[in-house]
Amino acid sequence: QVRLEETGGGLVQPGGSLTLSCTASGNMFKALRMAWYRQYPEQQRELVAVIPPGGVTDYDVSVKDRFTISRDKATNEIWLQMNNLKPDDTAVYFCNSSPYVNNWGQGTLVTVSS
Repeated sequence: QVRLEETGGGLVQPGGSLTLSCTASGNMFKALRMAWYRQYPEQQRELVAVIPPGGVTDYDVSVKDRFTISRDKATNEIWLQMNNLKPDDTAVYFCNSSPYVNNWGQGTLVTVSS
């Protein structure tokens, strides 16, 4: 059964940090590129960071040098370490494969505000 669950969001001040966690249920994810996406209100989800099963990570230019994606293939967990957060990072964050499977989790809301 394919299931994605994101946790770790919350309210943080500008310049602060958060770490998001994702559990991907389903062995198929171990062999896939995994990614974090975010969605602003009334907009499409956008790709934020990607991590292949083994290889080089990639980031959207807006988060490069501030966010770090990592994964544990044994447990199918994916994390997003977010540093130096900005108000523009306020969004709902999702994890999924890249390309994504059409079975999204609930996401986790990150709010950056003073």
